[in-house]
Order: sequence, then C-alpha cells, then structure tokens
Amino acid sequence: MRAIQMTEFGGPEVLKLTELPQPRAGAGEVLIRVNRAGLNFADTHTRTNSYVQKATLPLVPGGEVAGIREDTGERVVALVGSGGYAEYAVAPAELVFGIPAELDDGTALALIIQGLTAWHLYRTAGRVGAQDSVVVHAAAGGVGSLAVQLGRPLGAGRVIATASSEDKRALALRLGADVAVDPAPEGLTERLVQANGGREVDVVFDMAGGEVFDASYAALAPFGRIVVCGIASQRPNRLSTGSLLRHSRAVVGFYLFHSLRRAGMFTDALADLFARAARGELEAVVGHTYPLEQAAQAQIDLHERRTSGKLLLDPRA
Repeated sequence: MRAIQMTEFGGPEVLKLTELPQPRAGAGEVLIRVNRAGLNFADTHTRTNSYVQKATLPLVPGGEVAGIREDTGERVVALVGSGGYAEYAVAPAELVFGIPAELDDGTALALIIQGLTAWHLYRTAGRVGAQDSVVVHAAAGGVGSLAVQLGRPLGAGRVIATASSEDKRALALRLGADVAVDPAPEGLTERLVQANGGREVDVVFDMAGGEVFDASYAALAPFGRIVVCGIASQRPNRLSTGSLLRHSRAVVGFYLFHSLRRAGMFTDALADLFARAARGELEAVVGHTYPLEQAAQAQIDLHERRTSGKLLLDPRA
C-alpha cells in the first residue's frame, strides 16, 4: 500500500511517500480502508518528536482516519494512534465509531479530535457557565471554529474570537462569535478587555502559548480560567503562585486523550457532537483536501496558518 513514512525526525522533507505492506488487524483490532486521513497541528510536533507523546521510528504518522471497515463494510471514523497517512490503517475496536448517514467523512474527522477537544474545553476544563465571557484563540482553525459555535449552546454569554486575518475573523463572526480581534501579542490584553465591553474576561482557550498566553492571562477577571490545549508557538510559559493568589486566577491544562480513560467522557461527547451536526446545528469547517503525496505541503500550510478548518489527506487521489 501507499503510505507516508518517517525514518528520521525533522522538517517536512522527512515525510516520504513509500510502499509498505498492508497492515493486518490483530485481536481486538479493525482494519480500515482509508478514504480520508485527518491532519492535526499535533502532527507537526510528532514530526519533530516534540509532542506530548514521544514517537519511535520508523513511523507512519496520522492519528485519525475515516473509511470502510474491511470486515463489515461499515463507514467509520477511528483513532489509530499512528499509521493514518496510508491507504489502510488498523485501529483498536473500541476506538472505531460508525459515521451517521447524514455526515460526510470530513465532518466526522473534524469532530473526533478537534470537536471533542472544543466540547471538553467548555464542559470539563473551562467549566463554562453562568453567562461567562469566553475567548477562543485560533478561531478559524479546527478546534477554534467548532469552539466558537459551541459557545452559546454550552453556556457562554459572549464569545470573543481571535484570528490572524480579516477573512478568518469574518469566518469566526459567521460561525457565531460576538466579536473577532487580531491575536498579535502587542496590545492583545487591551483588545480582549475592550471586546468584552471594558470588562476582564472569564475564560480563555489558548492553543498558542508564549506571548499570547501571557497577554491572555493578564486579561482574566478574578476567578477567570485560561485553558491550555496547545503550544503552537513552542514557547513555554512560567507563572508564579503569587500571581495566581493575588488575582484569583486559574490555569488548566487539557489533553484530550486522558478522556479515553474515563467511561463516557469520549463516547458520550462524540455522540452529542454527531447529533448536533446531523441536525444542522454544528458546521464542521472542512478546509483543503491534499493527495497523500502532498502531506509535507499540508503540514507546511497548517504550521504557517495558511488554512482554515479541518485539513484532510486523500490516500487514493
């Protein structure tokens, strides 16, 4: 089968198109003929071995696929851990989910990681409620575009989006943000407060880290929370316990795959997202679909913020 394989860590050039033996499903596993593989920003960290979970070589990257179960013919979306950038992939049976007839593969892929992350940012990590104001950074991206839409249904009183271009800010407004601002770190604290009617904000979902985190933290109201769900800048931050105490602020980390260890946290939330999308209440913004051999270019475009929504690979193009 055709697949993208890494035999070393490094830049996009390490993503090589190659021929590999078709994998076989073992006990408790499912073989899937891949129609689409999803890309995530985490894939760019895996490529440099700087992700939360360390990788081993050789590696076929890609943690999520949509396609056809070889044993039953059912349309499914699945978490594969690795091996998704290929024509066939193997997934643990408990991480394979049927796709409702109303949803296409791209929507299912957008929801299984990025949609679930957005859902848990509200319900689990940020504990949003009581008409909280919520800042969604990278609001035109895979997680952000869904988090903007989930704001009002999951209790937010005001949704403030940030996005890096006028077109992306316009998309965030169309998806339901009350206001959209530039995420440039200089002056960001003031822009967030101004966007909230002159009041400090209650909750921030941060995927960037670095200076964006610092500026967002400074915009928090007493009892405000900043939820870290990514570090796209690869710039870690330091906070003093004194600052947390003086301002009554909280910093929360969220890593989706911990939810797999708790019954219902993953499956119940995914069922809710599928139902919302099937009813037309939630739009998965599906961006560009790249042929498999352009996986390197897809990661470049993703890393350089040239894209919006969910990016896909087509292994059969």
